[in-house]
Amino acid sequence: MIVATGKSILNGIAIGKIKIYKAPERTIDSGTAADPSAEAARYEAAVEKAIEQQNELYEKALVSAGEESAAIFETHALMLEDDDLNDSVKEIILGQKKTAEYAVKEGYDNMAEMFRSMDDPYFQARSADIIDLQNTVLDILMGTDSASMQGTEPSILVAEDFAPSETVKLDKSLLLGMITIEGSSNSHTAILARSMNLPTLIQCKEVSDSWDGQMAILDGYNHCVYIDPTKELLEALGKKREEDIKKEALLQDLKGKTNTTIDGKTIKVYANIGGPQDIGAVNQNDAEGVGLFRSEFVYLNSKEAPTEEEQFQAYKLAVESLAPRQVVIRTCDIGADKTIDYMNLDKEENPALGFRAIRICLTRKDFFKAQLRALLRASAYGNLGIMFPMIISVREVVEAKAILEECRKELEAEGKQIGKFELGIMVETPAAVLCADELGEEVDFFSLGTNDLTQYTCAIDRQNAKLEPFSDTHHPAVLRSIQMTIEAGHRHGCWVGICGELGADLSLTETFLRMGVDELSVNPKAVLPLRKQIRSIDLSK
Repeated sequence: MIVATGKSILNGIAIGKIKIYKAPERTIDSGTAADPSAEAARYEAAVEKAIEQQNELYEKALVSAGEESAAIFETHALMLEDDDLNDSVKEIILGQKKTAEYAVKEGYDNMAEMFRSMDDPYFQARSADIIDLQNTVLDILMGTDSASMQGTEPSILVAEDFAPSETVKLDKSLLLGMITIEGSSNSHTAILARSMNLPTLIQCKEVSDSWDGQMAILDGYNHCVYIDPTKELLEALGKKREEDIKKEALLQDLKGKTNTTIDGKTIKVYANIGGPQDIGAVNQNDAEGVGLFRSEFVYLNSKEAPTEEEQFQAYKLAVESLAPRQVVIRTCDIGADKTIDYMNLDKEENPALGFRAIRICLTRKDFFKAQLRALLRASAYGNLGIMFPMIISVREVVEAKAILEECRKELEAEGKQIGKFELGIMVETPAAVLCADELGEEVDFFSLGTNDLTQYTCAIDRQNAKLEPFSDTHHPAVLRSIQMTIEAGHRHGCWVGICGELGADLSLTETFLRMGVDELSVNPKAVLPLRKQIRSIDLSK
């Protein structure tokens, strides 16, 4: 028996044969093209087909992984339309008289290298997206069927790494788990694997081609894979896997139950969503409401700034569909790792510390007003919460509230109906934590964005995989910041929730309850496990 270690994406066990997943051989002729004009036409047709494929992958990922995970394929479609990229490829075809395949290889490699050479880790990571798209276009040009690489029987797939498009294209009925030699826990593939509840081991450096066809156990609990396991180990981990399946079924019995501890404390468990498309997941997993509607996906899903009416329809659908449950919609959090071409944002040395979120909204008033008007109109259709992100001062909240009031007066003058709503802020900076008493006088609620709060408190770039060994999501400074925020909020009559990744960390649930948190908002699939955890806690002890 061989034991190889790596980094587990989620707890879980997969048992089955190993299938080595290798990219197809792509032999590309560097010679002169007989008809460059025809080659350029072939390239344009391949790009159009590739865009269609990305849109199809978006729809597929939307069902299997949710809006946030699916958004990468909309980004890919936009990358394929990039004028600089396409002009460089056509220049190689027409100027150097090369084949479409050769030009794609050269042009996309050049673009990927440009991203790799950037200082920002987020943009460095985009080089992998360019190579993924390069392979997609080459497969179309060369008539390659990548689906056949998976095989025809259920297996644990092993590869150097999986591109997002490869992950979504895989036949899930034949996919038991995934193992990669490279990869990052923050990669798009890792996000997709978690969303699909798929046992996955990354950074497994001991992978060997000799594993192909051998029986294996992927043990996500112990961050390893057993090749040719003993009969005893197969039986033991087989039982563990069966227990996991039974536990998943038992979770369904928690639907309709309260989120109440043994000693009688009840808190709200909400869901985080990326848009109206995720409403089904909210209902399916029995969330009590939505603690974070990431409105930036309404912008990311549009080729130009969405109009007030387009935004109103999206927000109205969510608020009306989930009424009387509360839906907290965060105003546009564009910037940092979420960029949009039509926003014409400058490249920044430190985008995480730069022109983003509320800073954009307060300096582009018309842009902000279109969203606020849409939100106020949607408030007439249900239970709405409006939340401002990336707040660091009372001044920002006061300015935002003034613009909101201006929008209210305009709508009332136009005879538009406006309902009641709560107003809150994201607490995701140390500045907001330290000013929480003053901020609490301005709003109805706080929502702790623990992903950014951890990043800014610990000075750890959460997009940089190299910093993972230094990252501690349970850092005492982060937990103390959460405690301080809850206490300050309660002093001023604000309810306080957590909408970051820590909200779903079951090892911290009791800690948060003892701190006095009022609400936890998590990925829809984490709602029932969190409910089970809450119902097992006795705070009187």
